[in-house]
Amino acid sequence: MKRTLFSPEHEIFRQSVRAFFAREVVPHQERWAEAGIVDREVWRKAGAAGLLCPWLPEQDGGPGGDFLHSLVIMEEQARVYESGLAISLHSDVVVPYLASFGSESLKRRYLPGCVSGDIVTAIAMTEPGTGSDLAAIATTARRDGDHYVLNGAKTFITNGILCDLCVVAARSESGDNPHQNLSLFAVEAGTPGFHKGKKLKKMGMASQDTSELAFEDCRVPADNMLGPPGGGFLMLMQKLQQERLVVAAGSQAAAEVVLADALKYVQDRKAFGKPIAKFQNTQFKLAECATEVEIGRVFLDRLVEEHMRGEYLVKECSMAKLWHTEMVGRVVDTCLQFYGGYGYMLEYPIARAYMDARVQRIYAGTNEIMKIIIAKQMGL
Repeated sequence: MKRTLFSPEHEIFRQSVRAFFAREVVPHQERWAEAGIVDREVWRKAGAAGLLCPWLPEQDGGPGGDFLHSLVIMEEQARVYESGLAISLHSDVVVPYLASFGSESLKRRYLPGCVSGDIVTAIAMTEPGTGSDLAAIATTARRDGDHYVLNGAKTFITNGILCDLCVVAARSESGDNPHQNLSLFAVEAGTPGFHKGKKLKKMGMASQDTSELAFEDCRVPADNMLGPPGGGFLMLMQKLQQERLVVAAGSQAAAEVVLADALKYVQDRKAFGKPIAKFQNTQFKLAECATEVEIGRVFLDRLVEEHMRGEYLVKECSMAKLWHTEMVGRVVDTCLQFYGGYGYMLEYPIARAYMDARVQRIYAGTNEIMKIIIAKQMGL
């Protein structure tokens, strides 16, 4: 079906984004995967090219675009099978907390650097003892004069090594209600007591610097709190909808790219004297994949439209995160089979896509959590 989501201006932007990835990302992917981290300089180049926080208003130092510009970037990044350069995490998950809940002084201090790539961000919610259950966060923030003193440990933090600024969820208030004593803090790298731990080895996303973080008597200015004291849980609930939409969008784009490449591959690969595209099993399986991808695209584009209108789409974003991440797993697994042994080789992008797809069902809230949220929204 023909897409109507983007304007001609967005498509012009797409061409510049595509050129950026071809020039600044693709030649380095193998080296980045071996190193387990992307070059720091690529973030500044992305900023100079207008790829960071494209939706941020001009008065805050941004380009003045919209979320569709971010969606273009997600789609073009998927097109080159790049999962290590965590642009969407920075631009569309972390920075919105600063833009929406930061004081004017914090926004002036940090947002221009987030746009230029001089500041790379991360968000620290997950802890060794708790994942999707935000109410169980154990990191504490004790008020001490004009500062809060943070103590605790975080894990599975994307951009954990490269980050210059981290949004940290910690318990700052007393009381038994875990939903009313959580606060968010903007913590700069280099702050005494803020320790970046080891870079974690993962099954997929080889060039993404996922790490542990630790806070030991880390003194953070009270002015670096985002929003009101104890307001962290509500802020997370508000912004997690876009995070889940971002995951769904990345999954959809990945499924489309994998399917397109598989369609080309089955035309060339032969078995028993003819292209495997001529076998009924190949045709039926790829028809099933194409149907899922087409349905996913229509639902996602409609959801993006409503999200941009300011609709609060808790159920729908949870559904998208659940369904699209499951869908990309099915599509990638089906398509990989057509490559035979080559599909198991890391030099083929399909192998990397297979490993990268698995985590989509885990982060931004596991798919089991998505089912709980959906059920509650249904009144169950």
